[in-house]
Amino acid sequence: MKARLTKDFVVEAAQFLPKAPEGHKCRLMHGHTFKIEITVEGVVDPETGWVYDHARISGAMKPIIQQLDHSVLNDMPGLENPTIELMADWLWKKLEPQLPGLAEIVIHETPFARCSYRGE
Repeated sequence: MKARLTKDFVVEAAQFLPKAPEGHKCRLMHGHTFKIEITVEGVVDPETGWVYDHARISGAMKPIIQQLDHSVLNDMPGLENPTIELMADWLWKKLEPQLPGLAEIVIHETPFARCSYRGE
């Protein structure tokens, strides 16, 4: 049996998008409450009944959350232009070595806008 397991995280951070068109409001410093969903997929272990222990996902995310929370994302190496698309790829590269079976990262920038990324 295969299953997907998703764990949610929240980051409060500031950003500006220097490559947005001139006059676009996102070129200015602004903040978001980012909701980040990390999904792993795999075979359910018949003994434990788990695909993953949720703590394993939390452990991989903890140093990343500490780095990003209450920061200016543009100050992070690799996030100089922190669109949610580029943030998802940045996260994927950090998490994939630690979380075999990483299947999807979804970043919600607002309650109405999000990016879904599958490492492609």
